[in-house]
Amino acid sequence: MRYSSAFARPEDTYRAVDLAGRTGGEDPAGLVSLLYAEASRALRTAAWAAEHRRFDVKSERVTRALSILFALEGGLDFDKGGEVSKTLARVYQGARAELVEASLDTDPKRFIAIAETIEEIAAAWETVRRG
Repeated sequence: MRYSSAFARPEDTYRAVDLAGRTGGEDPAGLVSLLYAEASRALRTAAWAAEHRRFDVKSERVTRALSILFALEGGLDFDKGGEVSKTLARVYQGARAELVEASLDTDPKRFIAIAETIEEIAAAWETVRRG
């Protein structure tokens, strides 16, 4: 069955609409929080896919997580962020390297470990953001 949407599958359309709805009124700090949540979700789905040998899903979720990690690093303000920005850049780079390595394997634990790192950063981000 063909869909008239620009997306190949209805669930892709739903995700795009959902993301647009969640980001419409967000401040930049809120968007970072959404990126952290989406990265974690992508990594945990990649872990599930690796465990269940759904390599198509794993590949798509790894690509999504990598894109988000690049976006997070690209959004760092090294002038205002100083050492924190530099440290986060190194963490994102390390997470990407680990993710590429994990993508060549079928061990879901590696994806979970990266997700947990991102979730720790997200929790710290929320603490600072909420003041």
